[in-house]
Amino acid sequence: MSQTYQIPDTAVLETPLATQIGGAARPALEMHRGARTPLRFSPITAELAALTSGAGIFDLGYRTWLKATGKDRVRWLNGMITQAVKTMNPGQAGYTLVLNPQGRIQGDADILAFEDSLLLETDRCQAERLLTHLRRFIIMDDVRLDELDATKTALGIAGPQAAAILAKLGANIPAQETFQAGQLAGLDVALVRAWSPLVTKVEIWVAVDRVLELWNALAAAGAEPCGVAALEQLRILEGTPLFDVDFSDKHLPQETNLQRALNFTKGCYIGQEIVERIRARATIHRSLRQFELQGEMPTVGAGEKVELQAGDAAVGELTSVARVELPAFAKTLALGIARAEALEKSETEPIRYRGGLAVPLVAASVPATT
Repeated sequence: MSQTYQIPDTAVLETPLATQIGGAARPALEMHRGARTPLRFSPITAELAALTSGAGIFDLGYRTWLKATGKDRVRWLNGMITQAVKTMNPGQAGYTLVLNPQGRIQGDADILAFEDSLLLETDRCQAERLLTHLRRFIIMDDVRLDELDATKTALGIAGPQAAAILAKLGANIPAQETFQAGQLAGLDVALVRAWSPLVTKVEIWVAVDRVLELWNALAAAGAEPCGVAALEQLRILEGTPLFDVDFSDKHLPQETNLQRALNFTKGCYIGQEIVERIRARATIHRSLRQFELQGEMPTVGAGEKVELQAGDAAVGELTSVARVELPAFAKTLALGIARAEALEKSETEPIRYRGGLAVPLVAASVPATT
């Protein structure tokens, strides 16, 4: 049964959706990626089931946009990030890392190409850092880089029924790595095909003053409201790392296994020399992986990590952990970074954490739940 949410009387430093949901249906909020957002609306197992076998809607109000304008924007941004910009046509999107000259990761973002501008979409907790870093390299270029105003926000929808629900409300999902303007439930929106190796996922941009109306329309059409707790479980199930959680400015791009962010034919950019050197040598010393945990579920969070050991040696750490409970899949999964030699020898010399074994997985070993 769908729920209707009402606008409350007060709002305090929250995402636009969280600010507008009120009354008895108002959920508990949690700080996530720079903003307070709903934690959950129903039991987390039901929400994760919706995201993986039905359709779930969720708040993306903790995301924000950096806008690059000016006649040199394409050439300039192409030299700032790991993804190709010069070959992007309006309506195309991609994922990128931002590096320093030593090849260390300074942040990540989705890039979207418009006729007269380029947008970098990132979490609010990264926006100021990325602005400061990138603006340092605007020297003699006709480029302006600004954070967009707060007139728009975003929702997401994920699951095998997402396309049908969007179609019911008058919109088709974009192709992979594209976005498009349109109407949804009579509202002007932009639809962005979001990345996921497991489920259909779409991001919906909408005016702040219409976000609650759109949320209610999606819920009435059959999408299950989901909070950030279930989204975090889906993220770990997907094996998708977060900047400043699973990797940081201590890491090099190839150590993260985020190959979709790297373009090796685009030409020069900041940090490229290090990236190409690693590629030529075809070797890295550590790697971000997904693990199945066999044993006790460790506590990870608020900067707390869990040490991994092989034999008597420390070989890495777990950074994100979730107990995933689905009808056909019930396991404790984790993300973490471990020494390459420990991963290679893990079948004969198991990797342990305090409380059990951490078994390295490959993406294909986690079954699609749809």
